[in-house]
Amino acid sequence: MKEMTRREMCLGLSAVAAMGGVVEAQTPVTPASAGVLSQSRVYALDQMPVRKMANGGVSRDVLRGTLTTGEAVAVHESEQPAGMVPNPLHTIHHTEVIVVLEGTVEFEHESKSEKVGPGGVVFVASGTLHTVRNAGEGTAKYCVVQVGGDT
Repeated sequence: MKEMTRREMCLGLSAVAAMGGVVEAQTPVTPASAGVLSQSRVYALDQMPVRKMANGGVSRDVLRGTLTTGEAVAVHESEQPAGMVPNPLHTIHHTEVIVVLEGTVEFEHESKSEKVGPGGVVFVASGTLHTVRNAGEGTAKYCVVQVGGDT
C-alpha cells in the first residue's frame, strides 16, 4: 500500500472537515444507507461498491446523502484507462471538487482545456458544460466530491 503524502492527507482532511468531522466506524455504503449524514465514520476501500464502466474504467461509490446543514453530498472515486473519457461533455447542476490522485487529467470546460496531475484539484462550478479525460499514458485515479443541487 502506498504511503500517503502530507498533501494527500491535507486534502483528505479538508474533505472530511467539509463533510462533518472525524471518522470512526467501518461499514460499506449502499444506496439504502443514503440519507442524513449525521455520524462520523470510515469508508474502507475494500468495502466500496465497484461499478465497471463501458470504457474499461471503474468507479467506487463512497457515500451519498444530506449533511446536517442541508447540503446534498456524494463522493466517488474513479479510475480511467489511458486516453479515456468517463462522460461526454455534460452540464451539472451541483458543484464538484475533483482531486487527482494518480495520472494526468485534462479538464475541458468553457472552450478551454487544462491539464492537472497528482495532488491537483479541479473545481467545477454548477452549470458548467465540461468533461474530464485521462490525458496520461497510464491509469488516472481521482476522487469526486459533489455538493448541492442535483447530487
